Order: sequence, then structure tokens, then C-alpha cells
Amino acid sequence: MVASTAAYELRFDSGRICLDLLATAHPVERLDGTGALCAWLVGAGLVPAGGPLGRIDVGCLLRFRELRADIDQLIRAEPALDRRPLESALDRINTRARGAPPAPRAVLTDDGRLVRRLHDDPDGPALLAAVARDLIELLTDPVAASRIRQCEGDNCSLVYLDTSRGRRRRWCSSEVCGNRERVARHRRRMAVS
Repeated sequence: MVASTAAYELRFDSGRICLDLLATAHPVERLDGTGALCAWLVGAGLVPAGGPLGRIDVGCLLRFRELRADIDQLIRAEPALDRRPLESALDRINTRARGAPPAPRAVLTDDGRLVRRLHDDPDGPALLAAVARDLIELLTDPVAASRIRQCEGDNCSLVYLDTSRGRRRRWCSSEVCGNRERVARHRRRMAVS
């Protein structure tokens, strides 16, 4: 069963799949069922819209939440403080990344277009592997890792990849947190006047 991404208010604006997974915990749990996970998998582009997701179950949902916790720990880590939790999270990430991610294939439609499909109905380990590999690529690329930022918006803990010109992006989303900040600034100016 694939639910509408709008029904779960999922966000895909962090710049990386692994960081988009982190956003599913803010400000409340967004992966509240298998339907929400299926919507996230489609929204993140791991499974093409209309693709089969019959193998997504509650166990898969729990493993995605565990992966999200490991990603959060690694992204926000201060390695100098205590390496043991980081090493444990890295071991779990590396183990998940060993699996083969879903294999894409191109399919010719009746009107002559090529569309992406998956060879098989993906299972949890394959989808987890794709996200774990994305995290490994991000954290081991010094340039990309140096662009990881936390949103400066009030009460926002989202993390994103700053690919802006000049690397001056301040918010996870200009439309969400940036707009809130601009409105708050305007109200402060009006209160002073």
C-alpha cells in the first residue's frame, strides 16, 4: 500500500536521501506506519511511483527508524567526546550498506518514453542499503561533509546539505523556516514602530 506523500507532510529538501530520512522525525514522528514509510520511499526516489512495495512491513519500518537514529548520531557526533557509540553506529551502517540496493531498469512505455522501474519488489534490506550507502558517500566525501548544516530556524533541528552559492544558506527551507524568520522579523519591526 502506497500512501500519498502529502498525507504525511514529508520533506525532501535536505539535498541527500539520508538527511531526508532524518527529517521524518521532526517535529513529530512522520514514519508512523508502513504507509508513511512507503510514501517516504517513493518521495525519496528509492522506489518509482507506482512501484511494488508489498514487502514493506512493520519490521522494515522499525529498521528504518533504527537507521535514522544511527544517521542522527553520526551526523551530530562529536568524535572527541566518546567514540564507542559512534563506532557502534558505524558498524550498523556498514553492515546495512553491504546489501545490494534495488536494481533499476529502464522500461519503454506504450508512448515511447523510458521510465525507471525496479527489477524486483524491493525488500527492507535492499532499501536500507541504498540509504546507508548514501550516508557513507556523504560522510566520506570531505567536500560534501563540510556542507552539512543544521537549520538556524527557531525550534528546528533539521539538517541539510548547503549547496548554495557562497555557502550561506541558513535554513532547511526558505519557504518554511526562512519564511517564519522573515515574518518574525517583520512583526518585531512593526512592534517597535
